[in-house]
Formats: sequence, structure tokens, C-alpha cells
Amino acid sequence: ARAITKGGLNCLPKMTFPGGLLIGCDAGTLNFAKIKGLHTAMKSGLVAAEAVFEAISKGDEGGAELSAFTEKWEASWAYAELKESASFGPAIHKYGTVGGGAYNFVNQLLGGKLPNVHDTTEDHARLKPASEFEKIDYPKPDGKLSFDKLSSVFLSNTNHEEDQPCHLRLADPELPIRDNLPEYAEPAQRYCPAGVYEVVEGDDGKPQFQINFQNCVHCKTCDIKDPAQNITWVAPEGGGGPNYPNM
Repeated sequence: ARAITKGGLNCLPKMTFPGGLLIGCDAGTLNFAKIKGLHTAMKSGLVAAEAVFEAISKGDEGGAELSAFTEKWEASWAYAELKESASFGPAIHKYGTVGGGAYNFVNQLLGGKLPNVHDTTEDHARLKPASEFEKIDYPKPDGKLSFDKLSSVFLSNTNHEEDQPCHLRLADPELPIRDNLPEYAEPAQRYCPAGVYEVVEGDDGKPQFQINFQNCVHCKTCDIKDPAQNITWVAPEGGGGPNYPNM
């Protein structure tokens, strides 16, 4: 899927709460400079296990907030790694590929001594009107080196009960065709990796917004990227979704 929590250190939430911890990719420990997150996620899990073990050994039954985790986490190599790359993504977002790349290059040479960069613009606000771009004519997938979306969805073994309510809720059902289609050529057709959203021709010859929720792989890109913030992902019934059989 196409949605990753790549905000890094600048976007890490408070990771402790009474009776639990928020760790790994759920907290956003991915190092975007490396586009790697398994090692930092696993380290946060190891630190969590140590903190929990020590608390249980002291008789803590889990009702209090585990402040010891925060101290251990901030003293770990994973936290130090995220701190070094904290400005990598924000600099590229804020200053562009060339400017952001130059900032990161100089920052690495100086050992991370440049001022920390924050980019507070939300992803959905970055979308530009379709009129500013030329339409891309993609060649048809050949089935050898390139594949269509539905073939990949098939490999994910995604399944939802078809008679359940659609778990992709539209605040305004008319908005996709009324606003998004003329201004953005309805981007949900392109940013969704599973072909869930389509603009089809209705019986009256007019365009209609169609949601094939059975294909959804729960990446939540639509919830994040819709320019009008009109789509809300909610949990489907019965635990439906992808079931990767060969992992």
C-alpha cells in the first residue's frame, strides 16, 4: 500500500498511557531518510519489553503509566537515529527536492547541527489542480514486468462480506463528482492502490462515483489524501480485509 507513517521524530506522539504503550510503526518510528522502519520498530518493542518486565518485577500490575519506557527509549540508538534524520522529510517537503536535498547534505556534513525543520502542511493540502498537469498515458500492464491493480489485490487475498455496509464513508456523497472531478480529475482513482474508487458512466450518461469496498486493503490513503477530507475509513465488519497467505 502507499501510506506510511514517515513523519519521524517530529511526529512521534506521547508513547505512554495508563496501562499501555504505543510503539513501532503505530507510533511512527520509521526512518524516512533510509525508508526503513523494521529495525527501529523492533527496538522500540525490545525497549518496551524491558520496561514492562522491570515494572512487573517491582510489583506493578499495569495500571500506572510506564514513564520508565520514555527514559529508556530516548536513551536508545533508535531514538538517536530518528533524531539525526528528523529534518530529512520536512526539508524536502518544505524546500523541494533540490533545496531540501541541499539542506540534508549540509546538515549531514555538519553532524545534524542545522536548525530542525518542521513541515506542518497536511498531505491533502498539497494536491494541485489537474489543469496544471498533462495527462499521463500509461501503457497497459504486460503481466510480466508490470501488473494491473486488481491482480495485485488478488494476491493480497482481500475479502469483505459483500452485504455489509460500506466501511468507506462519504460525508457528502455528491462531492466527488461535483467538486473533485472537475478540479482534480477525482484523484481517488489514482492514489488508491487497490482500485477501490472509480468514476463510471451511469445509465443516464453522467459520471458516477463508485466505491468497490470489497477490494480495500486498508491502507487509509483515501482518508489521508482526499483533498476535501470527505472520505472516512472505519473498521469493516467481521475483520474483513487483506489476508496475505504467503507471508
